[in-house]
Amino acid sequence: MRAVVMENYGGPEVLEVKDVPEPELHRAHRRIEVTRAGVNFADLHVRDNSYLAGVPLPYIPGNEVAGRIDGERVVALTRGGGYAEVAQARRLTTFSVPDDIDDDTALALTLQGQSAWHLLNTVLRLQPKETVIVPAAAGGLGSLAVQLAKRLDARVVAMASTDEKRALARDLGADVVVDSTSETLAADLKEAADGGANAALEMTGGDTLHATMEALAPLGRMAVYGGVSGVETLVSTRDLMSLGKSVQGFWLPLLYGQRNALNGAMEDLYSAVRSSEIQVSRVAVYPLSEAARAHEDLAARRTTGKVALDPSR
Repeated sequence: MRAVVMENYGGPEVLEVKDVPEPELHRAHRRIEVTRAGVNFADLHVRDNSYLAGVPLPYIPGNEVAGRIDGERVVALTRGGGYAEVAQARRLTTFSVPDDIDDDTALALTLQGQSAWHLLNTVLRLQPKETVIVPAAAGGLGSLAVQLAKRLDARVVAMASTDEKRALARDLGADVVVDSTSETLAADLKEAADGGANAALEMTGGDTLHATMEALAPLGRMAVYGGVSGVETLVSTRDLMSLGKSVQGFWLPLLYGQRNALNGAMEDLYSAVRSSEIQVSRVAVYPLSEAARAHEDLAARRTTGKVALDPSR
């Protein structure tokens, strides 16, 4: 089968398409003929060896796929191996795709949709009328988080880096948009949140994390799910105590053993698509042979919405 293989850590150039044997099927796993492989920021961290969990080399990246099992349409969360014509996933993290949901939409809901859903509902426990800050609001996770937060009747302050992306966030329902590259980001966020937000998502680290923390109201809460800046960031415990703010980390694989948590969220996401409460932006699909370009574009923030690979090309 054709697959993208990493034999070294490094830049996008380490992603090479090769012919390799199909993976040996593990116990309680299912073989999937892949039609789409999701590309996520976590894959960039895997590639340069800065991911939360290290991976052995050689390695096939990719943590989510859409495809077929004996003709049945499915999506699945994997632990690597997704950038290939054939992958395998645990039964617990494999989900049927209803006839009225297309493959690209289902893929967008699988890792990024599940993450957005659990960040808002499981971690932040967002309530109606609360104000929440959403970063990268035109991206795959952020665009869904904006809509899911509005579905919860929250007020959304969306961050994005360009006029085009801020316009998309506004179209998705954001109440206020803020330039994430602003040199006065903390003040801008605070003003947009009418003095302070109740909750915030954070995936950058460094100055952006500190600005977002500053924009939280007393007793505000932050969910951290990424660190794309690569900056290890310290938070002052004095600041946390004096204003009652809280920070919680989130990593979706921690829920992979909890069938009810994943299945329940997936069914709710399907329902939200059917009711038009959320819309999935057009998925940017690259040939498998151009995985390196997909990584370059994602890292440079040239994409909006979901990014995926097509193993047939």
